[in-house]
Amino acid sequence: MTSSECQQHLHVDATTLILTREFIASRVLPGAYVKAVRGVFAQLAQGQIDIAPVGHARGFDGAFHVKSATGLVAPRRVAIKLNGNFPENPLHHGLPTIQGVIALFDAECGRLLALMDSVEVTAQRTAAASVVAAQLLANPHAQRLALIGCGMQARYHLAAFLDAFPIRSLACYDIHADAAKRLVGNAVELGIDAHAANSARAAAEHADIVVTSTISRLPVLDCDDVGAGSFIAAVGADSPHKHEIAPGLLRRALVVPDVLAQSCVMGDLHHAIEAGTMRAADVHGELADIVADRIAGRTRADQIFVFDSTGTAIADLAAANVIFDIAQADPSAPRFRLAA
Repeated sequence: MTSSECQQHLHVDATTLILTREFIASRVLPGAYVKAVRGVFAQLAQGQIDIAPVGHARGFDGAFHVKSATGLVAPRRVAIKLNGNFPENPLHHGLPTIQGVIALFDAECGRLLALMDSVEVTAQRTAAASVVAAQLLANPHAQRLALIGCGMQARYHLAAFLDAFPIRSLACYDIHADAAKRLVGNAVELGIDAHAANSARAAAEHADIVVTSTISRLPVLDCDDVGAGSFIAAVGADSPHKHEIAPGLLRRALVVPDVLAQSCVMGDLHHAIEAGTMRAADVHGELADIVADRIAGRTRADQIFVFDSTGTAIADLAAANVIFDIAQADPSAPRFRLAA
């Protein structure tokens, strides 16, 4: 479905794709997300994407947020994601922490193109953004990976980094030791030399690439917890109260946010600004700047980079477009006629 088809109402396919997590996972591989996310950050650098401010709604023992982005060039589509974030769900309800839906619309006529479960999309696009940042900011021969926080998001990061980097070793840490052990077991089955560390520092201190994906409200990594030359993808601080990277470590590092305005209000950068350790002007540059070669990435082997990943709707849009295009060409994809 193209936007021009919306102008010919008699010829429009008025069905809407209804895509489950299982359908999406069975048809889209990590590499497709990485390519799409890198491309959409290049579009952002060229002013071809519009991002709306993040909306928040209160829940009980959790909260909801709304993220949306519009593609200003073909395909002109809008992705709107409504996610619930309930950290106690796995323990108390046997449900995922993140649940939600992404609605993909044609931006020219407003037609609802697809509704898709957001769990798979959020996990894949978050890992893809970390890989894109690492490809530009990590040492090019990075082989040692550390995962701090060993839940669902860590599993997706492991798969994405194994697909993109020659990872040879893995260190895992989680305050729940069983979670770290399970992830280690998964990695060993894939032929990776993996072990569970007894602290976040022990996991990170010898790693080339570190991913933090926790629900912590207190920093899990401080100034001396990582080695020279490391790259850190900080993906857990996706709301104002979450906090993974200490202000001192951010000050020591070169900080690259996914979207600066968003990181200033809900990322680890937000906490450094509140502490008076950094200003928005102190960041190295946004990821779009690095993708577009407007700002240099790594120039020395000993530089420490922190990718402050708050989760941006442009990555949701990129992922939703990939999924929609694949599903639209698949006769088995579930469809539903919402209007007569």
